[in-house]
Amino acid sequence: MQTTDLQEDALKEYAKRAKLKVVASYCDIAVSGRKEGRPQLRQLMQDARDHQFDCVLVWKFDRFARSVSHLITALEEFNHLNIGFISLQDQIDTQSPMGKAMFTIIGAMAELESSLISERVKAGMASAKSRGKQLGRPATPPYLIEKIETLAETTELSINQIREKIGDQTSRAVVGQIVKRVRKAKIEAA
Repeated sequence: MQTTDLQEDALKEYAKRAKLKVVASYCDIAVSGRKEGRPQLRQLMQDARDHQFDCVLVWKFDRFARSVSHLITALEEFNHLNIGFISLQDQIDTQSPMGKAMFTIIGAMAELESSLISERVKAGMASAKSRGKQLGRPATPPYLIEKIETLAETTELSINQIREKIGDQTSRAVVGQIVKRVRKAKIEAA
């Protein structure tokens, strides 16, 4: 059984020393930190948006968020809301000059990571394209386009009904584009 007593005791002691008033405690027990959908974390973020407190105190960054992108998103939101963030074990306080500098560095590293991922994806796509791989969704076959056009022109079926008639063989967006084009042309011709 996972227990958070050690962390809670240390956080309460720090809050007492720093003269911070504890207004709430949020703890998701036995829930993966990799999931942003943790109920207590959701509640903390909602309470932050409702300005229920002016500082978040955590045991360690990795107990709050398990990915850099999630951490940065939360820290940016706290910064926007003028809410401080203190990580006890990491000795980071975003309200101090050193903490602000660390926040900037962490943000820059996250942006760099995002840019590198984007570059790798673009390079991978260019490489695949140069080898003749088709990127994106496969094109809608001509016979299917013709069938959609015929249904759009000869019936008053909705986009979803036409999609059902063709056995959901293409996306609703594709069917919608074809139906709109055909019915617009039909109106203009009348």
